[in-house]
Amino acid sequence: MCNKYRLLFPEKNEKEARLSLPPKRATKLTLPQAHLAQVTHTENVYVICKFCGSDKVVKYGIVEGVQYYWCNSCNRKFVANNALPRMRYPPDQIASALNMFYEGLSLNEVRRELQHRHGVLPSDSTIYEWVVRFTKVAVEKAQDVKVHIGSVWVADETVLEVDGKNIWFFDVLDDQTRYLIASHLSYSRTTGDARILMEKAFKVAGHTPEIVITDKLQAYLDGIELVFGADTEHIRSKGFVVQPNTNLIERFHGTIKERTKVMRGMHNMETAKLFMDGWLVNYNFFRPHGSLKDKTPGEMAKAHYPYRSWKDVTTEGHIPTEIRLVIKEST
Repeated sequence: MCNKYRLLFPEKNEKEARLSLPPKRATKLTLPQAHLAQVTHTENVYVICKFCGSDKVVKYGIVEGVQYYWCNSCNRKFVANNALPRMRYPPDQIASALNMFYEGLSLNEVRRELQHRHGVLPSDSTIYEWVVRFTKVAVEKAQDVKVHIGSVWVADETVLEVDGKNIWFFDVLDDQTRYLIASHLSYSRTTGDARILMEKAFKVAGHTPEIVITDKLQAYLDGIELVFGADTEHIRSKGFVVQPNTNLIERFHGTIKERTKVMRGMHNMETAKLFMDGWLVNYNFFRPHGSLKDKTPGEMAKAHYPYRSWKDVTTEGHIPTEIRLVIKEST
């Protein structure tokens, strides 16, 4: 008998001693266990038509890996993505392009920024079409906006080359709210142009100003007199070295210089006018001003404009193609 068994069990033989020993314990291997999280809800996804909002849609084939759908209500084919109808890009990317354009970036610069931010690279012509389409929408909504502005206005003009010709941009700004009341484009600087500018401003403001500050352009003298008569004091000054608020005039000139970046490359008067009006919308309603405590001139003028950003413009009437219905389950 082995010595260890003899010492432990002197009265037993080796076989009996082996059986008396406790069994060897196997090493316990603990394996990771998968635990399913308690399900508290389910989610059903329904596809609806991006044109009419109907849920009567069916799958309509796959083209280059993209699933198409057919709407039995309006008989149109579409892709269930976030893009606008008949467009390849979603509203937030289009709004981003519009904002960058009206902040002074060229079409090519906007294109590169979209690639950097969103990973997309639309053509210059595509971005141009976006700007034209949604600028028209924004400008149309601004036509009859009612505003509350002050009684001291500042008028000025600047020149920009469009299609090889000099075009004069006339503007009127409110001293109190910084609201850009009206703009006017012309190939000339005549009394008729000054008169049109003041008539536009009067239509928007709804009242006659007490003071209008301009440079020494003779056209303003007669144009203001023809529209407002003796009710308005006309202050003329070379370089605007005049009270009230000389700093406002300097900022005004800076504002006009910013717009020239947007207007570069315009090829005709019609496009120049559209983009001028679009820039006016961006300035008055979408871009906060530090001097106004981060409010827009439109907010200061208590303007009831339906949009607060270019995203609001691009998403108006947009119908998401997916409806997610979440059903909560009792635990």
